[in-house]
Amino acid sequence: MEQVTGWKDIDPALRGASVALGNFDGVHLGHRSVIDRARRADAPLGIVTFEPHPREFFAPDAPPFRLMGAETRANRLARLGVERLFTLPFNAELSRLSARDFAAQVLRDGLGIAHVVVGADFCFGKGRAGTAAMLADFGAEMGFDVTIAPLLTAADGAVSSTAIRQALSAGQPGEAARMLGHWHRIDGPVLHGEKRGRGLGYPTANMSVDGLHLPRFGVYAVKVDVLTGPHAGSHDGVASLGIRPMFGENLPNLETFLFDFDGDLYDAHLSVALVAFLRGEEAFDSVEALVTQMDADSARARDVLAGVGAYAPGMEGAR
Repeated sequence: MEQVTGWKDIDPALRGASVALGNFDGVHLGHRSVIDRARRADAPLGIVTFEPHPREFFAPDAPPFRLMGAETRANRLARLGVERLFTLPFNAELSRLSARDFAAQVLRDGLGIAHVVVGADFCFGKGRAGTAAMLADFGAEMGFDVTIAPLLTAADGAVSSTAIRQALSAGQPGEAARMLGHWHRIDGPVLHGEKRGRGLGYPTANMSVDGLHLPRFGVYAVKVDVLTGPHAGSHDGVASLGIRPMFGENLPNLETFLFDFDGDLYDAHLSVALVAFLRGEEAFDSVEALVTQMDADSARARDVLAGVGAYAPGMEGAR
């Protein structure tokens, strides 16, 4: 997948894509329905999105809400066959563009798109004054096709990032996966930690969760893809998400133990899928009690994951 930042001075060879336009936080099934409508035999499949998320730009001190960082989103979009990812820096300049100017300067003149797909509730331009219907009118005037995708609903309501966040906060990654169409994943580099796990017989890969909506703190059965480095491949494992209450005040992070693995993962990029919530975060009376619980957690995670294939049920091809 070719990634491009900005909309000015774009390589002419990258013009002419059929794109889905939006934030795509989570890349859930509703987003998939928009992306699938952008697939055309006569044009490369592209995504036009924003970084940071406009909500982060306008309310930088608000609590983290994102389901995905930029890296996780790019990895998910690449899995879906997206060929071109156009990331627009959401800054003061972009926020001041009117709806018409966004259509003309960014979509037509800058990116040279041939076709754009948006959800029925899409808003754009200064003050979110532009609507999907207005974009269709601009497209007819400016020479690009526009498709408006209807909102996707499930049997029990609309598929939304809000509902997915609620499921994750409740420790229900399976329910979140039902709406996402894939496991909820946290991607990023392995960071150097305090190496306590190694001394306990459980060396873990530590990852930051800064800027993300945090699922319920606790222990999860996980599937892990090592994306870079000499140990690239897929593994089962068990992970702890939280603040490690036995060891003082700590920032939240994700610590993952890979089953049957021996190697150095520092600085490698991992993609950790939360498959099942096993228990809440606890503080133990002793290190021995902690290790005993970690043994039990690992055994339970192995049992859970033994019945789970590479894909969640009903999600074949959407790993």
